[in-house]
Amino acid sequence: MTIQEAQLAVDQWIKEYGVRYFSELTNMAVLTEEVGELAKIIARRYGEQSWKATDPRREDNGLQALGDEMADVLWVLLCLANQTGVDLTEELRKNLEKKTLRDKDRHKNNEKLKQ
Repeated sequence: MTIQEAQLAVDQWIKEYGVRYFSELTNMAVLTEEVGELAKIIARRYGEQSWKATDPRREDNGLQALGDEMADVLWVLLCLANQTGVDLTEELRKNLEKKTLRDKDRHKNNEKLKQ
């Protein structure tokens, strides 16, 4: 699925099942919540934090939940793009171009990354 197809699929789902988009402000808050849930899993799987004994995600070390939380983040981001008229395909293309022009040698010359 392309980014454009994903934006269309989310829009169709909202129109068929979601009644309407939440407001942009609500979706921003939901995006923040979803990023927090993703961060929790990453902190426990790759960081120093441990799972609580009562957390059901600890059994698979959060691996299955990791992808699900990433998809939740993407879903809300696609919603925000749709409701604000942003073409994420075009914006990602422009962003890659910007980063290439700005950073094409920066990371290659970073001594910290050569270790």
